[in-house]
Amino acid sequence: IESENQTLASITFQNYFRMYDKLSGMTGTADTEAFEFQQIYGLEVVVIPTNTAMIREDSSDCIYMTQEEKYEAIIEEIKRVHATGQPILVGTASIDSSELVSGLLKKNKISHQVLNAKNHENEAKIVAQAGAPSMVTIATNMAGRGTDIVLGGNIKQALEDAGSEQAKQLQAEWEDNHAKVLASGGLYVLGAERNESRRIDNQLRGRSGRQGDPGYTRFYLALDDDLMRIFAGDRLKGMMQRLGMERGEVLQSSAVTKVLEGAQRKVEGHNFDMRKQLIQYDDVTNDQRRLVYGQRNEVLESEEISALLERMLAQVASQITARHMPEGSFEEQWDLDGFQRTLQAEMALDVSVKDWLEDKAAGAQEVEEKLYSALNHAYQAKKSRWGHAIATQLEKNIVLQMLDVHWKEHLGQLNALRQGIYLRSYAQKNPMQEFKREAFELFETMLASLRQMIVGVILTAEINLPSEQDAEASVPNLEKPTLLGGEDETQKVGRNESCPCGSGKKYKHCCGALT
Repeated sequence: IESENQTLASITFQNYFRMYDKLSGMTGTADTEAFEFQQIYGLEVVVIPTNTAMIREDSSDCIYMTQEEKYEAIIEEIKRVHATGQPILVGTASIDSSELVSGLLKKNKISHQVLNAKNHENEAKIVAQAGAPSMVTIATNMAGRGTDIVLGGNIKQALEDAGSEQAKQLQAEWEDNHAKVLASGGLYVLGAERNESRRIDNQLRGRSGRQGDPGYTRFYLALDDDLMRIFAGDRLKGMMQRLGMERGEVLQSSAVTKVLEGAQRKVEGHNFDMRKQLIQYDDVTNDQRRLVYGQRNEVLESEEISALLERMLAQVASQITARHMPEGSFEEQWDLDGFQRTLQAEMALDVSVKDWLEDKAAGAQEVEEKLYSALNHAYQAKKSRWGHAIATQLEKNIVLQMLDVHWKEHLGQLNALRQGIYLRSYAQKNPMQEFKREAFELFETMLASLRQMIVGVILTAEINLPSEQDAEASVPNLEKPTLLGGEDETQKVGRNESCPCGSGKKYKHCCGALT
């Protein structure tokens, strides 16, 4: 049995991208996602006209009652187009679908290439030749993107490997094939089903009709396709039955296409809402992340951090006083014995809080001031004993290590909070607001614990300084300071044993944290 994995750092892609001063990009299918680019990144989407006029024909969808009828129609269409010499690219939404179409083509003895995640090694080669005459290529939507489909086939590599005479012959053959494909109508893109996103459909369409080439695209749908079944299946099935449509008949309607695109918008909106919710939760963590990393960078870049530590001393004095002498409480409610034990165990301060209260007019404010004075006096005495150079390096080491430990533990707490926060909706509470509130409380608690731990470690730590005789020959090990008068406790004290400094904490959470 081992402990859970510990999150050391995390960030969403959105917040990572937003760290850049400038953001821009270019894609052929950003227009359908323009709202998200504006909402998340504050970016406008500008549509740039094509380099040459678009002459590709995008035909209306063919809708069938069942998938069986749909695939029969797809095979018949491929047989018809294949006989004309026009190249066909069949786009499928899944590997299963691509293999189904492939199996049907094999039964009909139609030569073809299959491109999916199982055949990614030959991806570029297969796609490059998808524009050759009579070529039939089946591809999943993610396959082969980024490879240009050249009408007539791609002979670039062949030309580079051929001699001058052979190159002339290859060029002549390609020009003949190119002319044949142009005459046949260019690349025929056949979509075996619609995708959840219009953007992916547009990517598939965009494989054809590039740079002024002719082309043709059409999608084939069935009422029991996932997208149709969920959003429009029953309504369309009833309409088709009222029209008296029989098996194998096809419905082509712009109204149906609009209904389908409306369904795609719903899915896109749902997916955007999930991404937006993710970024909202990460924004809370991101605000805290910037503060912690900013503090860490300040410590790393500063030559010394005495001013920072003195501020911490004042904050710790306020924290400890408020915990044992709460504001607005009566004297009988003060926990002076607990106050005394905390100072002795965590700060190694041998002072009497009760003596500070001998003056009848003394209260929490006066105790806080006296505590700060005592902490500062102990801190200055420690620095004086260690020397400026050693104290400066040791202070930075302690602050950085304590900061890292507490931040990692805090990330773990935020992850746990995030996983169960949705349950607050059952109590009629907004999970997002609850997460913000509790994450802030956890952060405040973490900072208070961090400050107290840093001050406590600095005031209780001891290092083995060299004697005057061998001062020149010996330099104390500042990377792993030896604690408690020279004995290397890391070798003798177990991580889960009580710390020998007397704090009452486990060694790994006290002096052991230094190493």
